[in-house]
Amino acid sequence: MKLVSWNVNGLRACLKKGFMDAFAQIDADVFCLQETKMEQGQAEIDLGGYCEYWHSADKKGYAGTAVFSKIAPLSAAYGMGIDEHDREGRIIRLEYEDFYLVNVYVPNSQRGLMRLDYRMRWEDDFRSFVCELDKTKPVIICGDLNCAHQEIDIKNAKSNVNNAGFTPQERGKMTELLNAGFTDFYRRRYPDRQGVYTWWSYMPGVREKNIGWRIDYFLGSDRLCEYVSDAVIYPNIYGSGHCPVGLVVRA
Repeated sequence: MKLVSWNVNGLRACLKKGFMDAFAQIDADVFCLQETKMEQGQAEIDLGGYCEYWHSADKKGYAGTAVFSKIAPLSAAYGMGIDEHDREGRIIRLEYEDFYLVNVYVPNSQRGLMRLDYRMRWEDDFRSFVCELDKTKPVIICGDLNCAHQEIDIKNAKSNVNNAGFTPQERGKMTELLNAGFTDFYRRRYPDRQGVYTWWSYMPGVREKNIGWRIDYFLGSDRLCEYVSDAVIYPNIYGSGHCPVGLVVRA
């Protein structure tokens, strides 16, 4: 089973930049999107045999998630059941026979860390949410987590300390999540691989010079590790400031 996650930074814009070509090329069984910035039906998308699940923000043109799945899940749910968090379309949870899939777009702490306090509440509530799911069956978490966890996950670590996405507080919360029984599948498979990123600034030359951050992930319950055949990053697929990431799991 191949799962893929991509922050498209506006699906309508990404559709004009080769999204459908990338979608066909990757040919995932489950394709998760973040930052769709649209509602279902606002663009024509021919997905063939995929089931569609959309969670849009109350605010038009902001945030939002979607999942396209060849395999019909047992159930679908939206948000984490906390009104403060669920107005921005940031979570879709699908239940499959052997696991839960949680597609998530974690809030950015913003310039000047104006939203850091809120982000800390989100992190604690999200961790409780996925830990509760994990009591029933294993959980796969994918999406833009807006955090470069370790220094190896960011090109210029020292100059970015205390910038949104690389604060000690955000990195600490990700450590807490992993310590609660979850694994970063890419880093487990490639613990020492450097220069591998999933997001680059739109400033000229930044992506060409590979000055990036790894902030898009597949995490999952520790007990799923034996079923993961590969974890993939697709840096050569454009269309967004982020590139897709993937996970291959066997039955």
